Amino acid sequence: MGAVFLLFLIPVGGGIPAGVLLARAQGLAWPLTAALYAASDVVQALLFEPILRGLVRLGGRIPFPERFRAAWREARARTAEPLRGSPAGPAALVLISFGMDPITGRASALAAGYGPVLGWVFAIAGDLLYYAVVAFATLRLSDRVKNPETAVALVLTAMVVLPLVFRSLRARFARAS
Repeated sequence: MGAVFLLFLIPVGGGIPAGVLLARAQGLAWPLTAALYAASDVVQALLFEPILRGLVRLGGRIPFPERFRAAWREARARTAEPLRGSPAGPAALVLISFGMDPITGRASALAAGYGPVLGWVFAIAGDLLYYAVVAFATLRLSDRVKNPETAVALVLTAMVVLPLVFRSLRARFARAS
């Protein structure tokens, strides 16, 4: 169980396929596996929140972070500010975490003005949705392929390639319209 938890601590979802297959090989039920993944998100939140707060404080004292902060504010004016207080705000923040990772989701929630608890709730919710999609795909693919290493390689490849394909298609449709 400890090895599964450690695999889930790998940022950006790379440990999900291997962790899910290891959990199944160890006979762990899927609710326990999902709980381990959620616990890994909580650990990441506890570790990252002080770093995020320190970067925000540091931003006003050193030139590079201050320039970054100014650029972040400009980007926030275009993207995150409309999220605050709108019904789409929390859903959009969940989707940011789903599409990127919980740390980016939390940073976006902070930029939108949400505090640590609610910000991490949105970030972890999006990450748990991502976990569910990747875990389900990994288990189904592993049943078909019959080779765990191949299943993990295919899922990791899909995790990298599919977003690139979707971005490319979106850009093509945007130019066409």
